Amino acid sequence: MSATVPDLSPALLWGSAAAAALLVGSPAAWRLTRNVVTIAHEGAHGLVAAAVGRRLAGIRLHSDTSGLTVSAGRPTGIGMVLTCAAGYTGPALFGLGAAALLAAGHAVGLLWVLLTLLALLLVQIRNWYGLWSVLATGGIVFAATWWLPPAGQALFGAVATWFLLLAAPRAVLELHGARRRRAAPDSDADQLARLTRLPAALWVGFFLVVDVGALALGARWLIS
Repeated sequence: MSATVPDLSPALLWGSAAAAALLVGSPAAWRLTRNVVTIAHEGAHGLVAAAVGRRLAGIRLHSDTSGLTVSAGRPTGIGMVLTCAAGYTGPALFGLGAAALLAAGHAVGLLWVLLTLLALLLVQIRNWYGLWSVLATGGIVFAATWWLPPAGQALFGAVATWFLLLAAPRAVLELHGARRRRAAPDSDADQLARLTRLPAALWVGFFLVVDVGALALGARWLIS
């Protein structure tokens, strides 16, 4: 798990970025890969909720790529604010952490970290679709960890990293569009607005700034 692998060539690195961009930009692919963003989104809610001392009551993932994380604790306060804010920033920050591991040559370690996080998420899943979604994602990561050679693991890790970094801003833009259509009346941004008395649009902007900043920094680490 701690072994280092050689850096990818520039051609493979940019190829992995192009593959991730296709997974994010293609409508047909996005309908499927959007589930991975939901896993990261709800996983971030759950991880921060546990970190701030809230008690997780379960996580649900739905076929329309929505999700729900339920935790018990104070309904207000900084812990609740951090838990709500984690969702739309989580995928980008996971991607940034993945970029740091890849830049240090720890592609194998990255894949095992992803498997560990998915295993922790699995025990909190409370519906069948969520169970299938996490198991399928974990199975793909496990297959890459178990059967791919080190160079293949590095390439797989690079695609996963670019995907998280690129998908996070798109999810925020979708949230913005849904709010304009009044199709997301109780989004994370709306919950944060009630908790902090700051406009929901300000929180959407905050999500986007964090995600774009993580993309820029992660890309810099990867290509340097």
